[in-house]
Amino acid sequence: MNKLIFRKLSLDIISFFFLSSIAITSIVWVIQGVNLLDIVSEQGHGLKVYFFYTILNLPKIFSKLLIFTYFLTLFVVLSRYVENNEILVFWTNGIRKITFINFIAKLSIVFLLLQLFLTLVLVPYTQNLKQDYLKNSTIEFFPKLIKEKKFSNLTKDLTIFVEKNKKDGFFEGIYIKERLSANESKIIIARKGELIKNKKGIGFNFRLYDGSISNIDDDSSINLKFEESIYQLSKINSNTRKINKLNETKSSFLFYCLKKFLIDRKNNDIRCGSENSFLVKDIYEEIFKRTINPVYIIILSLISSLVVIKPKKTIIEKYFKFFLFILGFLIILFSELSYKFIAFTFFLELVFVLLPIFFIILFYFFMLIKTKFNMRYL
Repeated sequence: MNKLIFRKLSLDIISFFFLSSIAITSIVWVIQGVNLLDIVSEQGHGLKVYFFYTILNLPKIFSKLLIFTYFLTLFVVLSRYVENNEILVFWTNGIRKITFINFIAKLSIVFLLLQLFLTLVLVPYTQNLKQDYLKNSTIEFFPKLIKEKKFSNLTKDLTIFVEKNKKDGFFEGIYIKERLSANESKIIIARKGELIKNKKGIGFNFRLYDGSISNIDDDSSINLKFEESIYQLSKINSNTRKINKLNETKSSFLFYCLKKFLIDRKNNDIRCGSENSFLVKDIYEEIFKRTINPVYIIILSLISSLVVIKPKKTIIEKYFKFFLFILGFLIILFSELSYKFIAFTFFLELVFVLLPIFFIILFYFFMLIKTKFNMRYL
């Protein structure tokens, strides 16, 4: 009978968590999707690239919200059990409150493992995948990027200016400047031109008429005139960053760096990596966020489980749930900021690394004090 009761409680928690996660994650995803529209409007990528990029953001959003969503789930479900007197089913079947609390703590381990999988494996992989996809994609909306009588910086190395953008698809008074290297650049001036799809149908090229090409470096310049020329735009990428961020890096590489520079883990000068190098101090903080922060899920589950314990004083009972919710919310904020403190003294580093375990021990010590060191009274 007890197994059936706990099974129903588990299903209620999981189903509520699933539905609330979908709702909250979807809202945040839509808001972020609107903010990412500049991928199309400013960088010129196609809608396919935009949707793929935003969809790959879902694991990161879900991971960021998981700890709050799980805390909210437990708080709502357990409060509903108490308010509807469904919690009495547990007590009448001989289930002690400490057993109930321990079950909630054990259930939270499942969500802890889920969060660790997300932060250590899935989120870095999808973040790296979306950035690689974006920087390797072509610019498909060049016509919208080129504006009349305005210098359009399509990339840091390419600037295009047109005098007129005619309705028949032709541009007049075209000026193109491309930086080839630090000391060399190419300038193209044409009377008119048009954007055409390349042979593969992906990206655009400029077909230019009646103009000249000038290659300029520090020592000399070469000028060539043409009647018709093709300037390949399809090979040019937009202003998309080429270097990966720390949160897009595999956990295996970060652990390798931390192991290599363990003694100098707080050093603000040493870097690890060749193509994408990062400060060892930042790597240490990133590993802390990926591995230690998820443990606070267990602490939040223990705090939420206190909803089933009614205070003896009516005044305290009136504000007890509100106090627990605020306490849980503050712990979530604290867990998100705790990595900032590990860069100080070794003592503070040790404290903040072991703090989640200390909180769990403190919780059960509090329960012992409440029952006068006799758990069977709980």
